[in-house]
Amino acid sequence: MKSLLLTSSLAAAAVARAVAADPGAEVYLTQKDTDHRLSRVGELRFEPLAQPPEKVQCVFVDPGHPFETVLGIGGAITDASAETFDKLPEGKRAELLRAYYDPVNGIGYSLARTHINSCDFSSASYTYVADGDRELKTFDIAPDLKHRVPLLRAALKTAGSRLTVFASPWSPPAWMKDNHDMLHGGKLLPEMRQPWANYFVEFIHAYEKAGVPIWGLTVQNEPMAVQTWESCIFTADEEAAFVRDYLGPTLEKRGLADKKIVAWDHNRTMLYQRAAGVLNDPGAARYLWGIGFHWYVEDTFDNVRRVKEAFPGTHLMMTEGCNGPFEFDKMMDWSLGETYGRSMIHDFNNGAVAWTDWNILLDETGGPNHVENFCFAPVHADTRSGKLFYTPAFYYIGHFSKFVQPGARRIVASPTVDRLSSTAFRNPDGSIAVVVMNASDKEQPFAVWIAGKAAPTVSPAHSILTVVIPAPAKG
Repeated sequence: MKSLLLTSSLAAAAVARAVAADPGAEVYLTQKDTDHRLSRVGELRFEPLAQPPEKVQCVFVDPGHPFETVLGIGGAITDASAETFDKLPEGKRAELLRAYYDPVNGIGYSLARTHINSCDFSSASYTYVADGDRELKTFDIAPDLKHRVPLLRAALKTAGSRLTVFASPWSPPAWMKDNHDMLHGGKLLPEMRQPWANYFVEFIHAYEKAGVPIWGLTVQNEPMAVQTWESCIFTADEEAAFVRDYLGPTLEKRGLADKKIVAWDHNRTMLYQRAAGVLNDPGAARYLWGIGFHWYVEDTFDNVRRVKEAFPGTHLMMTEGCNGPFEFDKMMDWSLGETYGRSMIHDFNNGAVAWTDWNILLDETGGPNHVENFCFAPVHADTRSGKLFYTPAFYYIGHFSKFVQPGARRIVASPTVDRLSSTAFRNPDGSIAVVVMNASDKEQPFAVWIAGKAAPTVSPAHSILTVVIPAPAKG
């Protein structure tokens, strides 16, 4: 604890020196009804202000109290994303890769989710083995090699060492389940728990052989939802038992103990109950890196904080979110972006260390999707014309992913008015990113206050901005 406090004080002192030198903070803005899209709109200058008056709206930033370390920010590379990508002209494919994964010329995604077997955003249901093959001798990821794996490899190449990939199953093969169907829920048969644990191992080996390293796994996508698409039900006790007795030990025995296991992977609404159910089981908890969550049904943002308070040693990550149902004429609705900004600020402030959007790319129908569960993505392609549409969501996510580096520590950002919401991070290179969102109909003048100095600026109506304070000069 002493060393952590010392490190924090040194960081705060370094920031104070940087602000005192006043190199100028860069401001990047995305604003409704303007052309500003992650646009650099100027610099802020800090002036002494030891005690701000109460009437001055502020966002107080304190780097002396660091919190969680950020793993990454990104989105899911699904069959739908990859199939749509492959329908684009070569130049547009290069544009999309650069837009998402280039840390300088794009928004620098550093996290990717993909799926084990098919999901709703596949053109059809499929698995990697022949029916009844408990020994997994026929295991073959051939369905993924046509579209999805090449896109993952291209994203990894564009992002370099920044991109972390994790995988989630929507359903085991039908013959492993009590309803003999990959769709409509059902449960994993008790006698199939070991073959299913082995399946994860084979997936990791196959993907790594194909050039896609897997950082970690979630146990089951949405384990309490009976869906018309691929789904499988696990209660908290069943998920804990599967991790404790099968998945965890199997990864360990097969030399994959370094692969992270994430439980729940479902909505914030039941987040606390499920987290407590698996983490209060010591046998399961020893294998679990963290708890994943989605944003559907209700916001219930405080449930993220409640889990962090009760289980401070666990990691929390947003594993899926999207807007829907899809309507082509509503792709540019500003609310699509504000939904992301609100969620990301609340989730990070409540203790999340990673944030993952759903499909990175969908077509002009909001698919392809084999059960017509069409939704929005940050980028859509009109596969008829080859045109790409960057929705407001793309830019709102970019205000985080472009400026918050993997390894950043969240720090205090404290607005004085409800009309502004904010979060802030200190990056490994010493720079600070302060994200401020204004979802109101009126502009909000405010000052960024840090280390006894303040820089006045304005948050326009329906906007998000990121203030980047450069790292202190060496020496």
